[in-house]
Amino acid sequence: MDAVLIENLSAKVGPKDALWIVGDFAFGQKAKDRNWLTRLFAKLPGAEQHLIIGNHDGEATQQLPWTSVTHLAEVADGKGPHSVLCHYPMITWHRARKGALHLFGHVHDQWMGSRNAVNVGVDVWGYVPITIRDIEQRAKALPENKHWQDVEHNAEL
Repeated sequence: MDAVLIENLSAKVGPKDALWIVGDFAFGQKAKDRNWLTRLFAKLPGAEQHLIIGNHDGEATQQLPWTSVTHLAEVADGKGPHSVLCHYPMITWHRARKGALHLFGHVHDQWMGSRNAVNVGVDVWGYVPITIRDIEQRAKALPENKHWQDVEHNAEL
């Protein structure tokens, strides 16, 4: 599985791209082996590698030479709305009323997300990396979150 994921990343992530891992970089016994983690990390493509901390990202993973390590990040590429990245799905977030997408993982294939909060876990995207444009396209086809109006009264999606 690791080899396939690295191969898929290398096929889509260019040398000038920023790679964002939205949690759970490694899992199981290997995730505690610093040498294995270091070798795996060295294979990651891109000019930058960022980690949004997931529930399986222990100290050894967090101490790898990431460009950034955080629980939450706001990212903008200048071509579309901001994205708010967190490993866990949230009901609302900064700039949600202004079109910011929330990108999350954690729930595997249990929930694809909604029109403004999209599951970006590899297991729901065919184990290939995705771009913000891919995410925006999928978001359009997802249903509105049925609790959106409970927390964001009179907000448009």
